[in-house]
Amino acid sequence: MAKITFNNSNNEFFVSLKSSVDKYFADNRIKKTGDWRLFSKSIILSAAAITLYATLLLAHPYWPIAIVLCMLSGFVLAGIGFSIMHDANHGSYSQSQRVNDFMGLSLNALGANSYFWKQKHNIIHHTYTNVDGIDDDIAKSPIIRQCESQKWVPAHRVQYLYMLPIYSLSAVFWIFIMDFSKYFGRKIYTTDAWKLSTKNHIVFWLTKIFYATFYIALPIYVWGVGAWAIGFLVMNMSLGIILSLVFQLAHVVEITEFEHIPLDATKHLETAWAEHQIKTTANFAMKSKVISWFVGGLNFQIEHHLFPRVSHIHYPAISKLVQQKCEEFNLPYNHYPTMAEALLSHFRVMKGLGKKPEGIVVQEKFAAA
Repeated sequence: MAKITFNNSNNEFFVSLKSSVDKYFADNRIKKTGDWRLFSKSIILSAAAITLYATLLLAHPYWPIAIVLCMLSGFVLAGIGFSIMHDANHGSYSQSQRVNDFMGLSLNALGANSYFWKQKHNIIHHTYTNVDGIDDDIAKSPIIRQCESQKWVPAHRVQYLYMLPIYSLSAVFWIFIMDFSKYFGRKIYTTDAWKLSTKNHIVFWLTKIFYATFYIALPIYVWGVGAWAIGFLVMNMSLGIILSLVFQLAHVVEITEFEHIPLDATKHLETAWAEHQIKTTANFAMKSKVISWFVGGLNFQIEHHLFPRVSHIHYPAISKLVQQKCEEFNLPYNHYPTMAEALLSHFRVMKGLGKKPEGIVVQEKFAAA
């Protein structure tokens, strides 16, 4: 991994905050992992996904209804990713690692691979959040430009118009291209991928075959290639756009910061790790219980980045402690009152990043663009 060091010599903020959070759990005699709220949500979302799948294959509904059911399937699968997969692969679903590992395979059931995701998300993204050149989550250039240090191309002028179609295809690219690129290329953006054990190889291929069987072969057998292709795209476009937007609202908005560390330079940030997380992350719609339920508490991204091994069901409670400590240590607590405000901020950022930076000479054929 391209190692970056943080200046943790003054880590008083996080030490004080962690002490308060630990005291909250101890005083209330509750575990940091999931409880009945998470387990009941898992049952509801899993049952919904199975019901929708069975209805599409067995009931053979009229095509307009089938399209709606495919969209709902993408919506429900996104909820599974937010609430079940995310907690499990962070080790916060259960105190049992075996349970976490098993529930983490829900990502494999969605078509991706939990082994690579753990390194990409848990290690790279959570450590080097919004650090251009290392954080794979903002490595979409030159298709879309997500921070000022990334290369600008003329197409970026209208990226705020075409970014939603790009987001909608993200799940398809993830399933069929990105996972295999990591597997065969042994690379996650600029970081060497973890070495796969025999078990990892077997799980990778078995779950890919499982996905191909249940989401490609069987639907084609029932519906035919054309109908399957439409339904599959609708489902995954729904899944992709929801996943992308929720994660973009956490980091690519107007109130968050970015860093750029050239890979051949001294890799050091004069910021403590916890303060870096505070400055590069934002919350949204913190008072909406409906949004919090569906996105698995990921509207409390600040709390998640500071305490990734705490289940999302506890984030609303500990957010009050985080806000108090941020105020005490004169640190920002980035948040938008509503999801709509966060969405508008993301669009403004992407539109702003699409403008040609000063000093760049554009070829004449693009001059009127």
